[in-house]
Amino acid sequence: MRIAVSSESNQGLESSVSAHFGRCPYYVIVDVEDREISSVSCVENPFFNRHQPGQVPGFIQSQGVEVMLTGGMGRRAIAFFEQFNIKPVTGARGTVSQALEQYLGGELQVAEPCAESTKHHHEH
Repeated sequence: MRIAVSSESNQGLESSVSAHFGRCPYYVIVDVEDREISSVSCVENPFFNRHQPGQVPGFIQSQGVEVMLTGGMGRRAIAFFEQFNIKPVTGARGTVSQALEQYLGGELQVAEPCAESTKHHHEH
């Protein structure tokens, strides 16, 4: 399984999880087999400064990702990820390593629109 995690730096598993999937400078991409990490890589977010709806999910899909872990995203983003057959999961926090443990341990499994997006009708 290939998992992408929105991150604030390119420090791999020690990177801090970004609060928002589209406004992060990097994605840490992790391959997991039988709950064991087999590879870790970092890619820059080509849409960090500016993105249109659907661009980031399309980029994540081009990386062969099956699960997107992040702090938060809006309803439209959730729909785009689902349209690309990528499972969106929100609520991730701490380091990438901690977020992966939470996901693989079953603590993180769903995507809820972030409060900012819901409050301001801000849909990414």
